[in-house]
Amino acid sequence: MQIAPSILTADFCELGKLMQELVSEGIDWIHLDVMDGNWVINKTITFGPSLVRSIRQRLGSEIFIDCHLMITNAEETWRQYVDAGVNLVIFHVEAVSDVNALIENLHSCGCQAGIVLNPDTPASEVLPYLSKLDLVLVMSVVPGKGGQSFMPEMQSKIREFRIAINNQIDSGGIPTKLMIDGGIKHYNAALVKSWGIDVAVIGSGIINDDATIKENLKEITSALQN
Repeated sequence: MQIAPSILTADFCELGKLMQELVSEGIDWIHLDVMDGNWVINKTITFGPSLVRSIRQRLGSEIFIDCHLMITNAEETWRQYVDAGVNLVIFHVEAVSDVNALIENLHSCGCQAGIVLNPDTPASEVLPYLSKLDLVLVMSVVPGKGGQSFMPEMQSKIREFRIAINNQIDSGGIPTKLMIDGGIKHYNAALVKSWGIDVAVIGSGIINDDATIKENLKEITSALQN
């Protein structure tokens, strides 16, 4: 299972230094949470394309960057994030009116397309698009605020996606990745791996004041190997 750190809990004054520290510890996938103050329940505003572009310039082309758009106008603004240098745009199925069109637009620009669904949204809302998707992100917290508690009841939804993706691959379809985000720490990382997760987004479990990034990643890696 691959780890994709989220910078949501980072000190943005130290962001460049933090990025280099993550890369030096072997991280090659960064998860960026974009919130516009409207879509998420706590009205948080994080950052936009300008910071995304700066992160890309700082990291270079070797690091994979995804962008989780928790915004109301993804269909109008997605191109800004592609132009800023992201490899993958993940949009909310609940916030987009023409899902197929957005997937096609992203792919036509050479960008990967992913869908994310909230904890109370059933897998059936996303499964019709699975054959076109590079990634599906299952939220295991309500989107919008770092440090929330993990929702283990997402297991059944994740296993439903895992079965569908495996069947798709066995039938010659694309190997859609399965990602989880929300409350992942060293003590439950192995659990979600056992559910069939390919990529786990981890924010406060890696970036916190209790230990260094190196120490936190070592603890998570050790848990995954046991």
